[in-house]
Amino acid sequence: MEPNMGRQKAKAMKRRLVELYDDDNEIGRVYRFKVLLPNGTSIGLTVTDPGREMPFRNFIGLVKDEYYRARKQYEPIKQKKHIDWNSDRIYLEDGNSREMRGMIKFDNFNPHKCHILQLHDGSGEIADTFKNMWDLTPDTDLLKELPEEYTFETALADLIDNSLQAIWSNSKNDRRLISVNIVEDRISIFDTGPGMDGSDENSIAKWGKMGASLHRSSKGQAIGGKPPYLRPFFGMFGYGGPIASMHLGRRALVSSKTISSRKVYTLHLEREALLSSSCSELSWKTDGGMRDPLEDEVGKSPHGSFTKVEIFKPKINRLDILQLQCRLKDIYFPYIQCDEVSNSVKTITPIEFQVNGVDLAEIEGGEVAITNLHSCNGPEFVFQLRFFFKQSSASTQSPGSRACQEANARLKCVYLPVIKGKESIEIILEKLEAEGCSTVENYETFSRVSIRRLGRLLPDARWAWLPFMESTPKKRDRAHLLKRCCLRVKCFIETDAGFNPTPSKTDLAHHNPFTTALKNFGNKLLEKEKDVNVEIYRDQKLLTPLQLEREYQEWILHMHDQYDEETECGEDQPVLIVNPANKKALGISSDVIRLHRVLKRKGESWKSGQKIKILKGACAGCHKNNIYAALEYFLLEGFQGDAGGEARIICRPLDVPHDHGCALVENNGDPNFDIRSSLSLPINVIDSGKCVVIENMEWDYQLSKQHQKSPSTIDLLSVKQCQELEVDGALPVDGPVRAGEVPPKEIVAVVRPANFVSSGASKNLDQKHIVKTNLEMSMEVKFRKEVEDLQDCRHIYSVRITPSSRKGFHGLYIFPLGCKFPELFQKAGVYMFSFSVKESTCNNCDKRVLVKASPMVGKWGLLNDEQSTPYRVRVGSCFPPLYLACYDTYDNRIPFKSTPEVMIKLESTKGVLFHVGKRKTGFSSNKFTLEIKDLLIECNELDKIRPSYKATLVICSQDELFSVSIPCQVTPGSLQLVKAQPPIFEKNQLLPGCVAKEFILEMFDACGNHVSQGSEVQLEVEGLHILDQIVSKRRVDNSGCINLGGLLKVTAGYGSKVSLSVLSGHEVLFKKEFQTEERELRLASRVPEFCTAGTELENVVFEIVNSTGEVDEAIHDEKKYGQFHTLTIKSEFSNTEDSIQYIFKHGRCTVLAIPLPQSQGIFCFEASHSCHPELHLSVKVSLVEAPKVKYDEIQSPYSSGKVLLLQDSPSAKLENFMITIEKKIQDEILQIGARNRDLEEALDYLNNKKAEIEQDMSRLQAFVEPCLLNNPNYIPTKEELINRIESTNHSAAAVICSVSKESSFQEQQNHFMKDVVGLVALLGTVRINNLSRILAEYLGEDQMLAVVCRSFAAASALEKYEQNGEVHCRHALHAEASALGKSIKGRFLVVCLEDIRPYTGEFEGSGPQRKLALPHPTFPSGSVPIGFIGYAVNMIDLDIDFLCTRAAAGHGLRETLFYCLLGEVQVYETWEYMLEARHCIKHGAVSLDGGILRDNGVVSLGFGNPQICFPVVAPESVSSAESVEIIKLIEEKKSELRVIIDYIAQLTRSHDKSLKRFNKKKEEYNMLMDDMEPVVEDHHLDYRPNKKNNSDASSC
Repeated sequence: MEPNMGRQKAKAMKRRLVELYDDDNEIGRVYRFKVLLPNGTSIGLTVTDPGREMPFRNFIGLVKDEYYRARKQYEPIKQKKHIDWNSDRIYLEDGNSREMRGMIKFDNFNPHKCHILQLHDGSGEIADTFKNMWDLTPDTDLLKELPEEYTFETALADLIDNSLQAIWSNSKNDRRLISVNIVEDRISIFDTGPGMDGSDENSIAKWGKMGASLHRSSKGQAIGGKPPYLRPFFGMFGYGGPIASMHLGRRALVSSKTISSRKVYTLHLEREALLSSSCSELSWKTDGGMRDPLEDEVGKSPHGSFTKVEIFKPKINRLDILQLQCRLKDIYFPYIQCDEVSNSVKTITPIEFQVNGVDLAEIEGGEVAITNLHSCNGPEFVFQLRFFFKQSSASTQSPGSRACQEANARLKCVYLPVIKGKESIEIILEKLEAEGCSTVENYETFSRVSIRRLGRLLPDARWAWLPFMESTPKKRDRAHLLKRCCLRVKCFIETDAGFNPTPSKTDLAHHNPFTTALKNFGNKLLEKEKDVNVEIYRDQKLLTPLQLEREYQEWILHMHDQYDEETECGEDQPVLIVNPANKKALGISSDVIRLHRVLKRKGESWKSGQKIKILKGACAGCHKNNIYAALEYFLLEGFQGDAGGEARIICRPLDVPHDHGCALVENNGDPNFDIRSSLSLPINVIDSGKCVVIENMEWDYQLSKQHQKSPSTIDLLSVKQCQELEVDGALPVDGPVRAGEVPPKEIVAVVRPANFVSSGASKNLDQKHIVKTNLEMSMEVKFRKEVEDLQDCRHIYSVRITPSSRKGFHGLYIFPLGCKFPELFQKAGVYMFSFSVKESTCNNCDKRVLVKASPMVGKWGLLNDEQSTPYRVRVGSCFPPLYLACYDTYDNRIPFKSTPEVMIKLESTKGVLFHVGKRKTGFSSNKFTLEIKDLLIECNELDKIRPSYKATLVICSQDELFSVSIPCQVTPGSLQLVKAQPPIFEKNQLLPGCVAKEFILEMFDACGNHVSQGSEVQLEVEGLHILDQIVSKRRVDNSGCINLGGLLKVTAGYGSKVSLSVLSGHEVLFKKEFQTEERELRLASRVPEFCTAGTELENVVFEIVNSTGEVDEAIHDEKKYGQFHTLTIKSEFSNTEDSIQYIFKHGRCTVLAIPLPQSQGIFCFEASHSCHPELHLSVKVSLVEAPKVKYDEIQSPYSSGKVLLLQDSPSAKLENFMITIEKKIQDEILQIGARNRDLEEALDYLNNKKAEIEQDMSRLQAFVEPCLLNNPNYIPTKEELINRIESTNHSAAAVICSVSKESSFQEQQNHFMKDVVGLVALLGTVRINNLSRILAEYLGEDQMLAVVCRSFAAASALEKYEQNGEVHCRHALHAEASALGKSIKGRFLVVCLEDIRPYTGEFEGSGPQRKLALPHPTFPSGSVPIGFIGYAVNMIDLDIDFLCTRAAAGHGLRETLFYCLLGEVQVYETWEYMLEARHCIKHGAVSLDGGILRDNGVVSLGFGNPQICFPVVAPESVSSAESVEIIKLIEEKKSELRVIIDYIAQLTRSHDKSLKRFNKKKEEYNMLMDDMEPVVEDHHLDYRPNKKNNSDASSC
């Protein structure tokens, strides 16, 4: 996904730069030119940021500098003629013959595209060819796809494919011509397609550059549709043009012109030049040029575009033009003449195809035409197949595109009947032979399957038949007839682009799943074929395979009964037999047969009793040898005059006795016929000349030979006899052989006659001692290890073969042995060969071969015993005893020659872990076994192989020539040592409540290996706590450690001891003790020694200091971070204070007031830390009696509403009390303010998160195809839409559709429809069903059915008016409506392309769809609205037939018609998204769920169901795994965004409430201050007189 994101970002950045510097700033503009010089050379020139114009001489200076720079680099340029750079007549000329002399205006050129300019220096010399004009360097990966084999025919067809695909995109008014001319020194292929020029998007260089063709991407558009699938998108690999032209000749010239260009651009290809530049370091550059079109070219292409490929010095050897014409007609037959694409019965010619001036439509030859001529006129058996991958398989496809997920085929079966006893297939073969189209096929091998792909014949796809065409053997009366008639069927298969061809396009790709499924259609699915589903349709009905088989067989029998013409009668009076027995053996299906003894066939009489010879290959069952037999009867089916009856001959073979031949008997007066051992052969053995009459002498001779062939015994030929046959050796049965001896490739067995005597026979071969028989012989090979062990016998190989001949000898049974089993004699033991002949009296032949082990040592091996591998052993223990054996080079066990010196080591993938030194070795008594025991493992490198502990114990000789590798698992020993890493706490860091962030206990065995995972230990702690609350028993992890990081918390107080111990069993293996830091609570403020009882201690400050006396500022109460540091004060005077906790701030705690008791004496109170009671302090204060005072009650707005004031107390007392009340309210206000701050920070964070998610969603949506946002089940097709339009009554659109279908291309040339493009609804397709519906609603039915014309004149020609102003109903469109039985009522819209103001901006890329480069809508913040899919004008794909449709000014349908209708209408996913983006919508918008916003504030409400919509074509790639993942991410982002939006709403409400509380509390505070002010003033006024009176009293 990242490369795609990079490309899209680069594309967006490029578009932004073009927009920023379009008018005022010219920075970043690059102009590329190809300058053709007068001396026949060419240079490439790049000009960066030149401004709007440049003086002509300055530009010529740049060309001159580049030319001289190139001269230094390329030697050939030095030899060219001089260029007059200072000539007064020098000028430049572009491709449209426009001259440039004064200023070079860069506004006339598109930046970042290559423009071709030709320089004239005034000399009058103009070159036609320019050196290195075109760059044809291909993608190196494409060179791997080149076809292995190429013929003249396939190469020529590749070039014709390019022409056919090009002209197919022509409009109906343009001529579609392919003209091929082949002479001795030149081959020319001319077509009237759209042509090519020098522009980047339509460059002629793409024709010669492998892989650059745009047609390769059109494959998906040719999948589906209506048979015969005439959509010639043959392009698969992109190298057909250059490779084919270079195969046909040494040099090629490509000339091409487009409608918009005045010049013809040329491309030169030379085989030697390309081969010399074919290495990876060089580029493929070739010559080119520009010229004016020739008169011949203009005459062939009236519309002004063409392409001509000329091959010079072609490799032509005795080419027969007529045969080539016939062959090309066969290949492109549906494109030359076809009657399936028109509703009318007549045959049309979709294209003009000429070969050497002859129109191929007028050629009568060719296999297709001859086959069609000789097929019967009866109904054809037609059905369609749809192949597609199952859902599970489709999801695994490389990009999952439609092109690799679906394929369609139409199968049309025609019947080729027998005519007057002769097969139509034989007649076809004879005609092809007469026309010079020789073929090696005969009636039996005739290819009964012909395949076309997209209407193009695949010449090498000549299959015998499909499995469904073969009759299945069933027990039915006409099964044998059905089997014979199936051979008279030929199947023509039309396939679409879902089937892949071979690179040479002569056959279907053999390993393609669809090809395999088609070739095996009718067979039971193999396991590898079950991923492909096949649907069968006939007459638009879905059939099962059994239904298809039944209907096919019924059709064959019907065709046989109606059209086959067999022999009618014999020469004598027949015997009529009803319901004959054993119809299968007779080869008939009729219930009535006629038996004749005399039959006249092709002027010759055949009689019962004649001796005949039936040549091999005459019919089924006669493939191996000639058959000698005697004629008995001639059998005819049905009554005389019945059609479809079969004729057969009944004969008795030579080896069948008379009493076993057929019999005609009467039973109660009814004749009955029994064939018994006689043969029933089809009558065509006589017609084919493969049945001849023989004389009695030959009959007797064959009879005597038959007696001599009685088999007796089976014998094997000796070595000498095998050498005569050039057969490799014979079985070595004479003595033992060593293991490894190569068996003979073949052994030869023969059947000896009864009179054969081996002792008297010659040692040389003699045919008379070999019986020629057709019986099968079988050979069975068995093996046992020991000679004495008769029970342990194993079957190796068995085969059954028929006799063959070699070197003139017949009856040889040549069994493959060494060629099939070259390693047969490698195991020591006895090999037993048994030969037998089935259904014969021959005795079996048994032979034995003894094989002994080789003395050469091959390897050592471990003897398996009850110990299962891999072995498991712990460090410090011993391996179980190991037993080794010695084997020869063929794995036969042999004894050890001497006591070997062994070396034992323990290895892993990371090297040697340990060398084993302690072990004991010894031999068994027979030296067949080497015993190794007491292998002690002491290794400290096991951490390298943990956690699997997989290793290999290697036992090898000292020279390491022989070794045994034993998989094992070596585990660590028991726990012996524990280490702590790192130390638990750093210095001065052991504080109560702290947690060790990193602390690992490493567990080792005695050898220093970490112990195994799962080992259990006991942890004991004191003053510590393990936070995960797991029991004290812990298990070692996969690293051999116990990780307590983040789990070990100090629970002891300040100045306490803590410890950690590790126990294994009851043994303490590890113990560590620590002490926590010391802290002290002390008074920081002075407490008076004497205080008045009933008063308060004010502003008492406590602080906590460390051991050095410094205040510990880390003791700071922060509840939200989990730090609780408060002070509690307790005294005997009152226990209510212990519920009050005073907060520590940075190590200090200030108590505003501590109330004192009312009585005098010693007052003690204790201050302590609420969480750490060890931090405490006792304070003593002496209390004295307080003076007696009187209290008044005054109203107060605080608490209970009353405030107690001392009348005669000092003013400081009152002020302190008021400060306390004020402080209380201030604290509440500050608390509410802090909450407001927290809420505002949370809202800021959520808003930022919301913006981030929206930006992520916008970026993700840029990677998702629009089709993935909505994937409906139903997809309306173009054909359904046309039928729907035609069904509308009284509409011009219905008439337009009917006229377009009825009139052919030639008929429209002088028709009023000539410049009619079509209807709006049929000119494009969309990929989403909902989009089709909503765009149809937006445009309305009148605009969807609007008629599109090229010019206003064409629109005016649709109607004529009479003098009274009424429509002339007998002219133009109304006349056609009347001829079709229709009428046009009301008005209809007509769009004139030439009068539309086109889109003038840039385009996206250089693809054929030419989508408009419209900027995405954005908010003022720069973000793209969520749910934006694209612009409607770009979401309509132009139909393939209208991609090249242009207005007179050269503009296409998108920038004229659809931009006029839709403008910049935006498309969104949902109505909600569209409303959110309303401020970004200027020209209207639609949403896929049915919303419509038009411009100028108009909104369309309600719901519509339009009947006329754009056709919906499924995208080539419905979805990919990456796109599905992106959609999942988008859905997750949407869900997260909804949660955040809800949370923002909740916090906003909470913030509003909190703000109200703040304002309310603030108002209360102000009121309190206002209310308390007069109270304080009154108090001061009252207090002063009392004080004065007291003083007066005291003075008295």
